Amino acid sequence: MSVLEVKDLYVTYGSGTTSVPAVRGVDLTLAAGRKLGVAGESGCGKSTLALALLRLLPASARLTGEILLDGEDVLAMKWGRLRVVRWAGASIVFQGAMHSLNAVHRVGDQIAEPILLHRRATPAEARTRVGELLQHVGLPVSRADAYPHELSGGQRQRVMIAMALACDPRLIVADEPTTALDVMIQAQILRLIEQLVAEKDIALLMISHDLGVLADTCDELAVMYAGRIVEEGPAREVYGAARHPYGQALSAAFPRIGDPASRRAPRGLPGDPPDPASLPGGCTFHPRCPVAVDACASEDQVLVAAGEERRAACLHVGAKQL
Repeated sequence: MSVLEVKDLYVTYGSGTTSVPAVRGVDLTLAAGRKLGVAGESGCGKSTLALALLRLLPASARLTGEILLDGEDVLAMKWGRLRVVRWAGASIVFQGAMHSLNAVHRVGDQIAEPILLHRRATPAEARTRVGELLQHVGLPVSRADAYPHELSGGQRQRVMIAMALACDPRLIVADEPTTALDVMIQAQILRLIEQLVAEKDIALLMISHDLGVLADTCDELAVMYAGRIVEEGPAREVYGAARHPYGQALSAAFPRIGDPASRRAPRGLPGDPPDPASLPGGCTFHPRCPVAVDACASEDQVLVAAGEERRAACLHVGAKQL
């Protein structure tokens, strides 16, 4: 059984007659020991998707569909059950650890809190577990007595990962876990995440705007645009040879080391993602698409086969190679 199954998920913000669709009909499957990356520009819906998995969205959000965690629908859970699942079943590593950690509490106490609450451990047992977690993420046990401001950015991010592992969840959702870090520390954190997924046989869903990071870290990659997944498949294949024009543009925006052509002339994507409150008709990407034809403005696109274990939502897929 898959650890996570998302079926026809819609997330809409607003009240009364005003509604803004942020996630539109997303389907995902993730097994234990596997890593799924979700990529896209700011505003494409990827963080809303991440927060929806554990119902962390504001009251103005309306969710429909199914989010199955080990076969149990998160959207149908009562509050007490949801509180348990948020740590013991799945946990989240948020972007920017300094904003997620409490500045006036020692990091060891913050890691211990879910252990005391969900595992009903004694204070001594919690302290022992905190030490084990810190060592597991490459920090000395003595760092448990530090306040967040006394740690570097990379150390704080390691503390966040230790907190996410505190109750041995089956799924970890990492929302831009390395964006605020320098390149060297970013590489260390990504290798740590990969190691923990393999050792503990957990499932990882990683959110990022950086296809290069996701291709290097994840097994599979899903590209989101305007609240929908427009391409999915093996991560390195999607990054190296995207079939959807949007995936191609995201990939081309990152120069490749050792490739003079991309380094000297990196390509970008003109314009901005559409306003979710007023999405264009037809394929939502067509106003920015370099290969759009008249039919793209009137015909919405769904995911279709685009090679072995690959799908893309584009009129050109299947008709010809982009």
